[in-house]
Amino acid sequence: MKLKKLIEYLGEFAPLELAEDWDNVGLLVGDENAEVCRVLTCLTLTPDVVVEAIEHQAELIVSHHPIMFRSINKITSQNSEGRMLLDLVSNKIAVYSPHTAFDSSALGINEQLATDLGLASIKPIRQIEGEAVPPGSGSGRYGKLKHEMELEKFLVHVKKTLQIPFLQYTGGLSQKISTVGVACGSAAEYLQDAARLGCDVLVTGEARFHASLEARSLETAMVLTGHFASERPAVERLAVLLAEEFPNLKTWASEIESDPVQWSVS
Repeated sequence: MKLKKLIEYLGEFAPLELAEDWDNVGLLVGDENAEVCRVLTCLTLTPDVVVEAIEHQAELIVSHHPIMFRSINKITSQNSEGRMLLDLVSNKIAVYSPHTAFDSSALGINEQLATDLGLASIKPIRQIEGEAVPPGSGSGRYGKLKHEMELEKFLVHVKKTLQIPFLQYTGGLSQKISTVGVACGSAAEYLQDAARLGCDVLVTGEARFHASLEARSLETAMVLTGHFASERPAVERLAVLLAEEFPNLKTWASEIESDPVQWSVS
């Protein structure tokens, strides 16, 4: 299959028009006329993931987080990113990143996260306007829990849903939770929007100290799952989706990728 056909599908699934202006999305490395048989998906393209792709002879890596996020002037073996790019090019491996387009698409990461948490009447926190924008697209999501619960029980629910042993939170454990906002990654910037929409809590990956103080002043709880945990499940599902759409392709989510942040319990 031509890479161009895969790019067209990914562009329909997560239209690049939805990406933030500052983002670097789309085909970042490769020739759209190249043939593709094996596709690896990952959250972040790191040297060990590149090794995995080379060993398994992947021709395309779909990495949620883009490489070359900041402008680079040299591609040499003197730094990690340069070595990765040289390895990718020499092994004819293309790289595609949907990033914030995937976050905001109608079936994207935030929609999946909201659905996994059992929310109903799901809507974008920030609506994206435009003639080319598909219905249901937008930044973040919010919706209603089937049953109101205290924050303490909601924390257990989030950990069970994302299969994580720990998380951070703000708010009182007896606080009632009914309307939930979600914004994957590092997205405390949606806190005021969530509060304005009547959310009792915002679930995101990570936040700075002052955002936690702001959450307390807004009396809106905030649950921090970790950046990796908030986004990696959607990358795994993307591999499944691609396999279903293109059964002749060998498609898998990186088996070596792991959360770089570890928790000490001792």
